[in-house]
Amino acid sequence: MNKVIVIVIDSFAVGAMDDVARVRPEDLGANTCGHILRRCPQLRLPVLEQLGLINALGEVVNIMRPAPRANTGCALLRHEGADSFMGHQEIMGTAPARPLCEPFSQILQPLAQALVARGHRVERLLPEGPGVLWVDGAVAVGDNLETDSGLVYNVTADLTRITFREVQAIGAVVRAVARVGRVIIFGGDGTSAAQIQAAAVQREGKYAGIDTPRSGVYRQGFQVVHAGYGVDPSCQVPACLARRQIPVSLVGKVADIVVNPGGENLGGIVDTGHIMDLTAGEIRRPGPRFICTNIQETDLAGHAQDVDWYADRLQVVDRHLGLLLGLLGRDDLLVVMADHGNDPTIGHARHTRERVPLLVWREGCHGVNLGTRQTLADVGATVCDAWQAPPPQSGTSFLPLLTIK
Repeated sequence: MNKVIVIVIDSFAVGAMDDVARVRPEDLGANTCGHILRRCPQLRLPVLEQLGLINALGEVVNIMRPAPRANTGCALLRHEGADSFMGHQEIMGTAPARPLCEPFSQILQPLAQALVARGHRVERLLPEGPGVLWVDGAVAVGDNLETDSGLVYNVTADLTRITFREVQAIGAVVRAVARVGRVIIFGGDGTSAAQIQAAAVQREGKYAGIDTPRSGVYRQGFQVVHAGYGVDPSCQVPACLARRQIPVSLVGKVADIVVNPGGENLGGIVDTGHIMDLTAGEIRRPGPRFICTNIQETDLAGHAQDVDWYADRLQVVDRHLGLLLGLLGRDDLLVVMADHGNDPTIGHARHTRERVPLLVWREGCHGVNLGTRQTLADVGATVCDAWQAPPPQSGTSFLPLLTIK
């Protein structure tokens, strides 16, 4: 295999999973793709149509039609909820562990003891009720207040007082103690310790953390890493391919949330056109290469509950996909998919738990039904299989189905 490209159109999913009535009832009836097409009856995405988007959707809802020669299927989310970070870990071959959902207050005391045991200075902000830890005069640790409560903790730092490497060391202690799905470790040098402390707030009587927009950390010099529960990068696609000396390029948000030591990491970019141009540049590089790209603006449009913005970004993606297909040859493989849903019509601004489309292009391979895959990790397993690399932790390759006729 020469190039394998995975394009993740963030949140562009095709219908609620069967378990939402039990685990996420607010997502009943969600269908990000279907509802956007219904709201935009004249929207045509010719390249995605050719790749089999309507096949994966399973119904005709506007002017777009199924593509009989397309290779298509769907994949279910194995991770809890509907999360970009865990979705991408799953795509990279992780078998998601089952995290706990608990307020930061549940681990505040044991975490403080663990930090003190490692020589850190620890104080408490918000002395009454749920609290926030203040570490080494520069770092706040508490609940993430911008996502579903009890699922994520934040480590928020003033990088004028402490290096990011030192913040990561504090974050590693938090990750070792915490059992929630994710710990986000970040900071900036355009804020101050006083401003971060002033942004400490309590919610619902049991959660406490830093109001991130108020903290000022985004203003300048922002750095971030994510630490997932039960995520072992040594068992993911980049590490598996490194053992076969296959280069890996991550473009867009995926570069910020997936570990890729020694590879090309083109992160910190949001503009869809720029991201797709960078992807084209990686495809043009000589020799074998795995390229994974995340299109984040679609997810931002979902959070904004803005159907028109979402449709506009899809049109940009579609135009660039046409250009990318023109760069591919007989030894290349393209997968277009999503990581979860974010239905802008559902009535809330959070992700939606939906199955995702699998649209696969391989020259000379037509009309393959990939079925319903039980995990996003099947994509990662397929990528490794393309170069006979060691398989990732989870997933079943569908490469044997993609025979050239």
